[in-house]
Amino acid sequence: MLRATLLFLSRRPALRRWMETSQFAQPLTRRFVAGETLTDAVAACARVNQERFLVSLDHLGENVSTREEAAASTTQILAALEQIRVRNLQATVSIKLTQFGLDLDPELTYSNVAPLAERAREIGSRVEIDMESSEYVDRTLDIVTRLHAEFGCVRAVIQAYLHRSEADIRRLNELRIPIRLCKGAYQEPPTVALQGKAAVDANYLKLAALLLADGTDPAFATHDDRMIAPARPHPKDRFEYQMLYGVRRDLQKRLVAEGYRLRLYVPYGDAWYPYFMRRLAERPANLWFVIRSTLSN
Repeated sequence: MLRATLLFLSRRPALRRWMETSQFAQPLTRRFVAGETLTDAVAACARVNQERFLVSLDHLGENVSTREEAAASTTQILAALEQIRVRNLQATVSIKLTQFGLDLDPELTYSNVAPLAERAREIGSRVEIDMESSEYVDRTLDIVTRLHAEFGCVRAVIQAYLHRSEADIRRLNELRIPIRLCKGAYQEPPTVALQGKAAVDANYLKLAALLLADGTDPAFATHDDRMIAPARPHPKDRFEYQMLYGVRRDLQKRLVAEGYRLRLYVPYGDAWYPYFMRRLAERPANLWFVIRSTLSN
């Protein structure tokens, strides 16, 4: 019930406008969002790189409605890639394709993201293409496949709660496209997605086994010790773990100390509200942390 409520609130435009402009709300995000500017994100990236964490920088935003907004997103990510090069950061970039015009035109989207993949290849980085709600899966994977064929420096995200994900993983494995496996953070109907934590967890473990057997540089995005366990016996250069900035820092530090590759997903920007609400919905403990932090200030 709490998860459904938070996901419902994440889609309320009026609440989003208030939260993203409210001085009261901004302190609530500090644990999970690096800041509003690229400068903030680069500083956070440099700091956690020193602690031996890899990073994926994510300029927050989604569902743009104009070609100008989509083009501006390309400019923002090219600037992030340039900072990765100049500062010699151990980082990739993460993007959502609706931020680059997927609601407008898939060809427009491809023309906006192809320069990102090209630049990432030039500097030895990668573009991690986040998955959004189920209505975007086919269009997203079509673009991922094209980018991989042309540039070869992209990673797809597959959500374990979708019924279709096993077939998608098998196809992407055959194409040698790297995959990040996550559980999924959108509200989907039973016809599209598994319902309930136990069912999603079981499918996550099944899909993780497929990636460990046949995947190319797989990444496992989870903060759940049981989901982390299957990869542990495998060579540490064969995969990486991925976790969210500010979530389960104790576990993050322990895995790095044990020699595992761990990439932190570091978001930044002023369009933080949908991301923030989905993080609360994914892990209710995050909500209680925010409440405690607010009361202690």
